[in-house]
Amino acid sequence: MTPTLVRRRAAHAGPAPQVDLRARARDWSEIQERMLVPLYEAVYERLEVGSGTRLLALDCGSGLALLMAASRGAAVTGVDPASPERLDLARQRLLPPAGDTRARADARVLDGPVEDLRRADGSPAPAYTLVTAFEPIGGLTGDADGLAGRLAAATHLAERGAPVVLAGWGPPERCATSSVLRVAARAADPGAVPAPGARDGLRDGLEEVARLAGLRPDGSGRVACPFGYADLDSAVRGMLSTGLFDAAIEASDHHQVDKELTEALHGYQRSDGTVWMPNVFRYLIARTR
Repeated sequence: MTPTLVRRRAAHAGPAPQVDLRARARDWSEIQERMLVPLYEAVYERLEVGSGTRLLALDCGSGLALLMAASRGAAVTGVDPASPERLDLARQRLLPPAGDTRARADARVLDGPVEDLRRADGSPAPAYTLVTAFEPIGGLTGDADGLAGRLAAATHLAERGAPVVLAGWGPPERCATSSVLRVAARAADPGAVPAPGARDGLRDGLEEVARLAGLRPDGSGRVACPFGYADLDSAVRGMLSTGLFDAAIEASDHHQVDKELTEALHGYQRSDGTVWMPNVFRYLIARTR
């Protein structure tokens, strides 16, 4: 999802042999990543992202949100040490070969931790005016683990009072995809993966993550981000590309997970063959101190 929206760190800590990570990265880039475009647009519009913005994006994936900010004139930096396959695609989008007229001198894509963000001479880069962590939390138990620490490290590179944006799943009753995620829960570890929004009774937990990161909440919003696919095959590939089902594949069988996922998605297939799942996501704007 998204993200669109989804955690995939466990998969990269010990990739399941049945998972082709490069193919998954392509499916993410070509099918799934665009599902969160309304979220990116809403945040960029609200914060007036433009030529004066220096954006640092955590877990930037294959770079669509970076590209959208750059198209508004922002100087962008993306980091994602957990997904080198997606990061390769982000580099292709933002860093064309030398001499290409599309090259962006103010774009950086790095696979190291935020502490590595320094100029070539080793001096700190100019302070960032915006930090984003668009990968939504609240869909998996423990999906926010480590996020507060990474945010705290990133905010040391931001201006005082700079906005920091976190994203989370909306209420389960407003997220059709929550029923599809139960396939992963049943196959991997029943009871360990609640539906989106049901995480520890805290909904998405955005305010708690902000507090642990030393940030000051300063507003929030909700955005409709429907998941729409051309057909069932695209829907299955898109959902699998999130990495959310990798643990289920490792624990059971790739074909069985595909079968159960297809059955779950079938309920959202329309008469013309397309698949449509309405979802709502929430974002929190916090400020550095």
